[in-house]
Amino acid sequence: MSSHCERVRAFIAAWEARDVEDILARMTPDAAYLNVGLSEAKGREAIRATITPFVTTAAEVRWTITHIAESEDGVVLTERVDVFVIGDRTLSVPVMGAFEFEGDLISAWRDYFDLPGFQAQMA
Repeated sequence: MSSHCERVRAFIAAWEARDVEDILARMTPDAAYLNVGLSEAKGREAIRATITPFVTTAAEVRWTITHIAESEDGVVLTERVDVFVIGDRTLSVPVMGAFEFEGDLISAWRDYFDLPGFQAQMA
């Protein structure tokens, strides 16, 4: 049986493969996704609308996990650096993430990152 940490690693692999359908398949139909500082997306279709621009505009996606831990209640915490290569830019974003599960699927995903730092890289 896989741990939730392994499920998060597979979720990240789906991001790196830029496979929106695989990403969404790893989430419950009513999952909630929040990039703290931005609007929350609830449900697969809202999440699809939120993540598709990142996935489709990036020529490459790399998420490097520096630390990962699973609590006794199955919540996975990640410290990572998310890299998106978009055109001639490479955006590097330090992130702390929290993943909650219902069974084998992610039911809630929150990322905490430096929004002004990300916006400066986009300018």
